[in-house]
Amino acid sequence: MKKKNRIREWLSVQIAKRPATVILAAIFLLNICFFMIAAVVISNLAPETLENRGFGASVYYTISMILDAGCIGLVVEDVGKANVSIIIACIVVAVIGMITFTGAVIGYITNYISDFINSANKGENKLYVSNHIVILNWNSRASEIINDLLYSGHPEKVVVLVEDGREVIEKEIEERIMATLEKERSDLRRACEKMGWIRGRSYYRKHMLRNRITVIVREGDTFSVKKLNDISISRARAVIILGKTFQNKLCKYDVQKDMDRYRKGNSHTVKTLIQVAEMTGSADSADNQKVVVEVEDEWTLELAGRVIHHKEQLEKCNIVPIAVNRILGQILSQFAIMPELNLVYGELFSNKGAAFFSRKCDSQIEDIAYINEYMKEHMHAIPLTCMDGKEGTEFYYIAEKEKDLDDVSVCDTGEYRVKVNPDYWLEKRNIIILGHNSKSEAVMEGFNAFRAEWNYKDPEWIHANGGPEILNIMVIDDEKSMERNGGYQKYPYVNHRITADVYDKQAICDAVNEFVDNSVGDTSILILSDDLVAVEEQDAKALTYLIYVQDIIAERVEKNPDFDRESIDVIVEILNPKNYDIVRSYSINNIVISNRYISKMVTQIGEKEAIFNFYSDILTYDEEGGTIYESKELYVKKVKDFFLETPKPCTAAQLIRATYQASGDDNKSIIFGYVRQGGELVIFSGDQEEIWVELKDTDKIILFSNH
Repeated sequence: MKKKNRIREWLSVQIAKRPATVILAAIFLLNICFFMIAAVVISNLAPETLENRGFGASVYYTISMILDAGCIGLVVEDVGKANVSIIIACIVVAVIGMITFTGAVIGYITNYISDFINSANKGENKLYVSNHIVILNWNSRASEIINDLLYSGHPEKVVVLVEDGREVIEKEIEERIMATLEKERSDLRRACEKMGWIRGRSYYRKHMLRNRITVIVREGDTFSVKKLNDISISRARAVIILGKTFQNKLCKYDVQKDMDRYRKGNSHTVKTLIQVAEMTGSADSADNQKVVVEVEDEWTLELAGRVIHHKEQLEKCNIVPIAVNRILGQILSQFAIMPELNLVYGELFSNKGAAFFSRKCDSQIEDIAYINEYMKEHMHAIPLTCMDGKEGTEFYYIAEKEKDLDDVSVCDTGEYRVKVNPDYWLEKRNIIILGHNSKSEAVMEGFNAFRAEWNYKDPEWIHANGGPEILNIMVIDDEKSMERNGGYQKYPYVNHRITADVYDKQAICDAVNEFVDNSVGDTSILILSDDLVAVEEQDAKALTYLIYVQDIIAERVEKNPDFDRESIDVIVEILNPKNYDIVRSYSINNIVISNRYISKMVTQIGEKEAIFNFYSDILTYDEEGGTIYESKELYVKKVKDFFLETPKPCTAAQLIRATYQASGDDNKSIIFGYVRQGGELVIFSGDQEEIWVELKDTDKIILFSNH
């Protein structure tokens, strides 16, 4: 190949790969040549006084004239006496120099700045951050994860990497955060109105919720090594891999086929997890990184388990898979059984207010001995239990702040005593399920676990009631959904199956009224929101069912003014938080924004992996065939049933310790709050001696116990 062709080929390659560098080099060479030529011309035409200063002076004057045309006076001291040729030469040099040097450089720098801004907007520049949270992918739960960080109490950095839709996501995050800030500040302003202007203003400024979250959204492949390196994933505190959200955008398609495709698994999540595990497990990555991955089907969960087996490195890359549908199913079933748990979990699963905390402890520790000793010297935290995890044994607590776990104070509860019913057993649960969603099967599995632990064992009761079933459930749903779920025939506690479309109001209302009339005790109505519909149709059926139920309650009150509204507990699941106020306007306390629970759990697990073991335990009742009552869960029990006598007024510190001592060694019960009629929730967080408790027979206490 000829030398000329090689040069041309090399130049062509450089232009293709580095156009900006080639242009910069061309500008540089062109101007060097121009400076030299102009200096030679000026040196030859200039007066003898300038000529004697040398060629270097000519170069200097040339550059000066280009940068400032007024510097021509350095070369031509007197225009009237100067040679015309030197004047023309100076003008030509100044004009051409402005184009080739000043104009070219300004143009290049302007273009460079513009490219830099565009690259930054597109997320093509490397981020040098550490101790941040990385979110990969986006779904309906993502903005809630970020929103819950508002309550963390310290500045947070969040980097989101998505395939597309950056501007829409940024707007969604901003709207969610602003809505929370406005609500919290509005509530605080109302609380301050009673304090007086000066004190109220001071209190407001001190306790006002502030946005200390820095969120950066970038676009790119979530399993691209370069993109992951660009967001400093190896230095992140936690990496959250979100699953896909099913959206049946074209409702004319068969839902069953769409649902089958939805359940086949998410290979994208698995591929992303493999790449993330490889990078966070490397030698140069930060220690104790948490990788939280959402999975929504058994296939993906199984593969995630294999990735954990091969890639997880304790104290380096700690992977936590969250089975979204299974957890939500367990939560919804527990809410149907004990509706007040919605209020309790809403408080404890969040960074706001009281929450669960954990600390490493001696593996040989015994719950009862440790709790007795801890309660003697700690008044700001409630000890619960210990559990073995991947990184050792952890003890779990309820407190308002983590520092409360270490707050030491002498506890003297005197001789206060309570009497606990040793034969306590939950009463039969009457539940109506209206509608369906993709978690319907998981909800029923939650009921299965509950009845395995709580089905009646007393022969006399079984004989009197025709069986041991503690659950009495009626399902009302459309024909297609009934067929998909096999008519709920495999669940022996589903005693009533009503096939009715959401528009069959009379059939639905008649079935509900008959069930309530024939049931002994309270009835819970669980309204499920169909998540297998288009986004614009989400919650529509749930809201329709809610209207029917409210009409039923209103008619009963009209016929009987003494009718106890709280004998019918309504639990409404909604998917879109924007519909919260609509449901709340019907005076419904138990509104379940299902996605929000997963988001709160993900946020807390990202901070402390060990908390996931605790969540998994309390959401799962002891299964049949295992050691009976081997683990503890959260229960809501009526004061008049749990206690032989209603406890006398006392402090929370006295009630907690007296209840613990009064309960048997095989079922140590820890009370940590109560719910009054109307939905007022009180959690014993903060200084327990400052919390005054006056329980009534109609109140319900919140317990952590084996049974």
